[in-house]
Amino acid sequence: MISHCFGESSISLLGKCKSMNQLKQIHSHTIKIGLSSDPIFQNKVIAFCCLHESGNMDYARQMFEIIPHPSVFIWNTMIKGYSRINRPRNGVSVYLLMLANNVKPDRFTFPFLLKGFTPDMALQHGKVLFNHSVKLGFDSNLFVQMAFIHMFSLCGLVDFAHKIFHLGDAWEVVTWNIMLSGYNRVKQFKKSKKLFIEMENRRVSPNSVTLVLVLSACSKLKDLEGGKHTYKYITRGIVEPNLILENALIDMFAACGEMDEAQAVFDNMKARDVISWTSMVTGFANIAKIDLARKYFDQMPERDYVSWTAMIDAYLKMNRFIEALALFREMQISNVKPDEFTMVSILTACAHLGALELGEWVKTYIDKKSIKNDTFVGNALIDMYFKCGNVGKARKVFKEMHQRDKFTWTAMIVGLANNGHGEEALAMFSRMVEASVAPDEITYIGVLCACTHAGMVEKGKSFFTSMTRQHGIKPNVTHFGCMVDLLGRTGCLEEALEVIVNMPVKPNSIVWGSLLGACRVHKNVQLAEMAAKQILELEPENGAVYVLLCNIYASCKRWENLRLVRKLMMERGIKKTPGCSLIELNGNVYEFVAGDQSHPQSKEIYAKLENMKLDLIKAGYSPDTSEVFLDLGEEDKETALYQHSEKLAIAYALISSGPGVTIRVVKNLRMCVDCHHMAKLVSEAYSRELIVRDKTRFHHFRQGSCSCNNFW
Repeated sequence: MISHCFGESSISLLGKCKSMNQLKQIHSHTIKIGLSSDPIFQNKVIAFCCLHESGNMDYARQMFEIIPHPSVFIWNTMIKGYSRINRPRNGVSVYLLMLANNVKPDRFTFPFLLKGFTPDMALQHGKVLFNHSVKLGFDSNLFVQMAFIHMFSLCGLVDFAHKIFHLGDAWEVVTWNIMLSGYNRVKQFKKSKKLFIEMENRRVSPNSVTLVLVLSACSKLKDLEGGKHTYKYITRGIVEPNLILENALIDMFAACGEMDEAQAVFDNMKARDVISWTSMVTGFANIAKIDLARKYFDQMPERDYVSWTAMIDAYLKMNRFIEALALFREMQISNVKPDEFTMVSILTACAHLGALELGEWVKTYIDKKSIKNDTFVGNALIDMYFKCGNVGKARKVFKEMHQRDKFTWTAMIVGLANNGHGEEALAMFSRMVEASVAPDEITYIGVLCACTHAGMVEKGKSFFTSMTRQHGIKPNVTHFGCMVDLLGRTGCLEEALEVIVNMPVKPNSIVWGSLLGACRVHKNVQLAEMAAKQILELEPENGAVYVLLCNIYASCKRWENLRLVRKLMMERGIKKTPGCSLIELNGNVYEFVAGDQSHPQSKEIYAKLENMKLDLIKAGYSPDTSEVFLDLGEEDKETALYQHSEKLAIAYALISSGPGVTIRVVKNLRMCVDCHHMAKLVSEAYSRELIVRDKTRFHHFRQGSCSCNNFW
């Protein structure tokens, strides 16, 4: 290039320059001929280095340092260059150097400087820089004002941005959009909608970006009226629809449960993308039309991790956890990499199913695939381990977490309490308070449950009082239910009733249910009848109440009362919820119901059950039919007991897993007295640890005893 450039000026050559290599050749030649100190040439070199896509800011800085008195244009160009390559701190240092050299910024300085700011930088320097602009007289310049509005909106200081916004009165739609976006970013959707109304009153015509932002706010607010009002800009032809805008419409209608409207928009779209389809899947899932959601999911031309996660979450909402896990396996086969939100959903499914093996695999997968292991994932892991009865692993995750929030501490307290570690749960609560993390209503439910499971009545009363005095938390019905449960544990049934009678809010079925459960343990028929009556007034179809009352009558040999309740159940069409037990083996979840013979190994399971019965009789087992209220002979009652779902699950585990392997069962109902007694004997006779999670709590069976101390 140099060989034929002498007939052309260096400045004109810079105009044709396309790379740093070419620029360096021109610069070198200019130095040789003694023209490198020409201000115009220097400006051109710095401008190329700062603004060209192949420019080099370090080279620009070297050139900048040798200029004795840079003009404001050069200072601004340097600042703009650092903003372009996302080095805003260097831009700030140049700005401060500019002030130190008594060079007054102009109307371009602040927009160039602020353009590259990150939210952190904006929070750190934003207000100081705005004060500078006011002192320098640029606070009324629309160009400067717009830069500050954008910057403050970006960092979440939207109200401050709004103050600057109101200083101007000639804003174009772009600036209104910046403000709308800012309010949406900090989830102040009502203010976003209010601003749009103000925009309409000032007769500023919205564009498609405006409508997307407003529809997004309406979606979050579930504001159907506001969404339909916004839609009129499209139906009246004021704003031309596009893919992003139509997707926002579907999302808004779906969020408001108006799937017919969402369907109409979807059907009339000229083009659809993965967002369009995912919004339809989510919308149908939200109105519990899970099979229709799956139909749309299966028809999707392409799926990303968001759409897979949406469908998995849809199954979670409907408590169809096995299908959620099956879909996750399909996701892996499709080679779609999940994100941390997917993993939280899968861990949630594992937690509900008690699927520890799969949960452990998910933990390994997160580490191996370098998926973001944030606080949400950590909390989900803790919850999963506790709900699978593995207290040690939950403790380990908690210990290794770099950041913990209120939900982390609460998960530990609730998990420890439910697994029978009441003292440790209360110690964890003390650590939480010492760490200056404020407990909430859920935390105190865990604390009261810890007192209940550990039988600490006086401590429970003390915590119940302190939750209001120390932390300003007003007890809700669940807290009162915990207190009733706590008092009922020690047989203080009259005091428990007194708590219910004096509640400032109307007791619900959970509160009365706590009293009814205590009546079962202490065989107080009169109080049980009263509690059952109260529950059935609230929930006439609550089958569990009839069953529990029948159990109480059976255990007290009140056969006539039992017969009347059973007759009432038949007249009202109340059916006993069938017992169901889940067990995970080798990564698969198996489901058993009472008397189940659908399993491929059914013959082996029942054969093992017979062997178990013989082994356990030698160990002192005798069937406890006190809670069997069927109209059967004693022998038939015993047969019905032997076929309970958890017994089948335990028998299957014994023939399918190696010696010493912990057996984990998840039961949908409360364990009966006989199954509880049998599990204790199995743990001793077969040297196995059994962990059963029933509707009420966890039971850790070890060496012939249970963590619940026979109260559940």
